[in-house]
Amino acid sequence: MSPSAGSFDSASATPRPGQAWAIVPAAGHGARFGGALPKQYVEVAGMPLIAHALAALLSHPGVRGALVALSADDPHWPGWDEIAGKPVLRCTGGESRADSVLAGLQALPEDVRADEFVLVHDAARPNLRHDDLGALLERGRNDPVGAILAAPVRDTLKRAGADGGIDGTEPRERLWRALTPQLFRRLQLTRALEAARDAGIAVTDEAMAMERQGMRPLLVEGAGDNLKITTPADLAYFEFLLSQRPL
Repeated sequence: MSPSAGSFDSASATPRPGQAWAIVPAAGHGARFGGALPKQYVEVAGMPLIAHALAALLSHPGVRGALVALSADDPHWPGWDEIAGKPVLRCTGGESRADSVLAGLQALPEDVRADEFVLVHDAARPNLRHDDLGALLERGRNDPVGAILAAPVRDTLKRAGADGGIDGTEPRERLWRALTPQLFRRLQLTRALEAARDAGIAVTDEAMAMERQGMRPLLVEGAGDNLKITTPADLAYFEFLLSQRPL
C-alpha cells in the first residue's frame, strides 16, 4: 500500500508560514534488527515502517515536506515524490546517521533559510503522535536553541560490572530518553554536525552535536510509545499499537 492511499488524513500542499521541513535519515541497514531487508522497509499493516513515519510527519499541518537520505544503492525505495499533498525529496546519505542528516541539510530546497527550524525524524520510528509533534514545533521555536521530544526514565537503572553483575543503582531523576523528531535551526545544526565530524566524534543524535557546541536544547515530553524499531519485539509492539487504533 502506498502512503498516499488514504491511510491518513491528507493536507494542503500550499506552504504555510512557520511550516518546517523534515529530514529523515534512512541510509542504514538495521544490523541489530537482523534480516536481509533494511528495517525501515519491513511492512506492518501493508506499509513499510518508513511509510508510517512519513505519514505521521506529512499529515501534520506544521510540516511542509520531507527530505529522505537514502543509501546510494538502495533498491527498495518506492519512489514516492509526494505524500499527503506535500513534497518528498531524496538525497544520498552517508555511512553514519550524522552524515545522512548533514547530506539532508545540504540538499534542502534553496528557499529554506539558514535560520529556519528543521525537523529530524527516524525512519524506523513509526508511531509519532500529532499532539507531540505540535508541542515540539510550538515550544521548540520559542527556545533560542531548539528542542527534542523525550520521555522521562521511569525504570530503575542498574550499572553493570565487567562480569555482568550489578555494581550499583543509578538515580533516574532528571534522566530522559531522547526521541525524535528533534528541531533545530538549519545553519546551527549543520555547523554542530560538521564540528563533531571534524573532531572525530560519532554523535548518536542531533542534540548531542548541539550540546558539544555549548548549547542546551529544550526537552519536550512526548509519549513513551514513540518507539524506534530496533528488534523484532519492537515490531510486534508496534503491530499491537496499530491494532488498538480506531478504524
